[in-house]
Parts: sequence; structure tokens; C-alpha cells
Amino acid sequence: MAHVTSAHDKNGNGAGLPRVPSIPLSDETNGAAGEQSIGNLVKDATSHLSTLVRAEVELAKSEVAGEIKKALKGSVWFILALVVLAYSSFFFFFFAAELLDEWLPRWAAFLTVFGAMLVTAVFAAFLGYRKVKAIRAPKRTIESMKDTAAVLRPRGGDDQETAPVPVSGDAVRRS
Repeated sequence: MAHVTSAHDKNGNGAGLPRVPSIPLSDETNGAAGEQSIGNLVKDATSHLSTLVRAEVELAKSEVAGEIKKALKGSVWFILALVVLAYSSFFFFFFAAELLDEWLPRWAAFLTVFGAMLVTAVFAAFLGYRKVKAIRAPKRTIESMKDTAAVLRPRGGDDQETAPVPVSGDAVRRS
């Protein structure tokens, strides 16, 4: 296999990213391409394809990891705001009960505020339940993966009948 280099070796821009393997753009072997056998060429092509797939997966992982770190750092501020809001709501509901105390007996004012909070919590839980219940499996992704698996599945020799490549979302199933 030819020498596999890192994309960061050539551009010098580390930027805190992990090393990503890459395929050389020129022939790094000393021999000419005409002197290599078909087997060596196929071996090199296979190793380059494998390196390319690994590099794509590594790039996706590093990009997603970076974005997740940014999202987590930003979400800390939202969590802090929600905690302060949750503690502040106690004072608002206490104020509402004291305000109702002007027109109702004290126990009825606090019971009314508690009932309003309870109804709001039940309503929010119901809306959350409906949203969670609506979650479905990613059908398009599953069909795409089945199609990819069907295309990459070995077709067999000359004496075996070859299965057609599926064009739509119908994956070929073998027993």
C-alpha cells in the first residue's frame, strides 16, 4: 500500500482537530504505473477506498463532536436561566395568592393558585406526551441503508443468477 498522509501534514493548519488520513494525490511509489500488476492496482484502489471511507467517517465524527461541544457550552446558559426562572416562579405564585387574598379567604386564594399550577402542569405533560408519542423511526434512512447494503452485497459468480439492484425503497431480501 502507498504511504497514507494526513491532511494536516500538508496544510499545517492543526486548529485543534484530530489527524485525518487522506489519499495521496500523486503516485508516491518509485516504480511507474505501467510496471504494476493488475492485482497490485486493485489492492491499492481497495486500500485507498478504505482510507477514503475511514477519513470521511473520522471527519464526520470530528465535526459532530465539535458542534456538540459548542451546543453544550451554550446550553449551560439556558439551563442557568431556567433554574433562576424556576426559583423566581415561587415568588410570582406567592404574589398571586396574596393578591387573591384581598377578595377570597387566604386558604381559598392559595388553593386557587395551586389548582392553576396543577392544571398547567397536567396540560404541559399532555402536550409533551403527544409529541413523544409522535416520534417514529427514520424510515428514509433505514430504506437508504437497505438500498446501500443491497448494492454492496456480492452478486455471485457466472453460474449463479444475479439479483437485480433495487431502484426504489424496496430492498432485496435473501433467505
